[in-house]
Amino acid sequence: MLKTLILSTTALAIGVSASAASDLSGMSWDDIVTQAKAEGELTWYVWYLQDDLRRAVKSFEDEYGIDVTIPEGTSAGNAEKLIAERNREVGDIDVFAWGYSDFETVDLAATFSPLKMLPADDGRVSELVGIDGGDFVLAYWGNQTGIAYDPAKVSADNLPQTPEEFAAFWSENPGKFGFNYEKGGSGPSFYQNTLRSLTGVDFSNGEISDGKLAKVEEGYGYFNDNAENYVVTASNADSIVRVSDGELWMVPAWEDHLAGLQKRGEVRSEIKFYIPEMGMNGGGNGIAIPNNAPHPAAAAVFVDWLTSADTQTMFNRDFGTAPMHAEADDSNALVPNDQRANRQPWAGQPFRKAVEESFIENVILER
Repeated sequence: MLKTLILSTTALAIGVSASAASDLSGMSWDDIVTQAKAEGELTWYVWYLQDDLRRAVKSFEDEYGIDVTIPEGTSAGNAEKLIAERNREVGDIDVFAWGYSDFETVDLAATFSPLKMLPADDGRVSELVGIDGGDFVLAYWGNQTGIAYDPAKVSADNLPQTPEEFAAFWSENPGKFGFNYEKGGSGPSFYQNTLRSLTGVDFSNGEISDGKLAKVEEGYGYFNDNAENYVVTASNADSIVRVSDGELWMVPAWEDHLAGLQKRGEVRSEIKFYIPEMGMNGGGNGIAIPNNAPHPAAAAVFVDWLTSADTQTMFNRDFGTAPMHAEADDSNALVPNDQRANRQPWAGQPFRKAVEESFIENVILER
């Protein structure tokens, strides 16, 4: 009898939680906040800077009395959990963070709850680098690749902007420019946008053809002919450390990664950053609420907080991100807004992977 009672109580609790997400659409925002405080907790699956983000959400916890748990995990591992649980009546994930382009790989309506319950706010961003999150995904973290440089060695008035100018810099300053081809996207952003500029191939289109790959390969001579004048680094982090130490003068980097390292005192604050006119990849990460979130009201309040102008201003100040709200203050960004016009979308898959494999075979292994 006791076992039956326990099972019945559990089933009732699951039923209430499972139906709560859809019930939010008929509630006022004040009532949603009240329910969120009653739920008292949520779990946010995000794969990077977990310790820093645990500190960043403290102000949310203090304001609403809602505890935020950020589990350890990788992007791939979190995504596998999301997919594995999506047919469960109640899952473990309240709020799910993912690269914005990754959301294109799933059926949004079948996986996530509409965010129509949030208060109206025209400043939020739901479309980023050509990807529309619709009612289901909002951007909360803007990132950008570009070039980090030591202003003591390279004048801000003479920064390379095109493939031809980078080649001239390499020739005039051999061994002072480096980029990674793996363990981070900044180096691939540099060489892929260089190839795009040299060949005119549309990298945003993920379709593969022999003719398209052959056209890209015409640009490999640029890198092979200049191989003695640039350095191949081990990773994003290795590139930044070597420019901070003075060994290298210029390297591709992530804006938010560089800003974070500088704020923690791990990289010299003097290092500067710019987006060359030829363009480098940028985008961001999005946030969504799974359909079977166990604490849907708390999740909604958290998403509202995370995508607000105030929080986006804080992220820009503390993490160096590009704000994902029109009214946020971006005065702490490493680049002025006019340079963001040089942002390019990431290469589409599976074309991007094919280019990376071809570049390694025909450029890196030929060094």
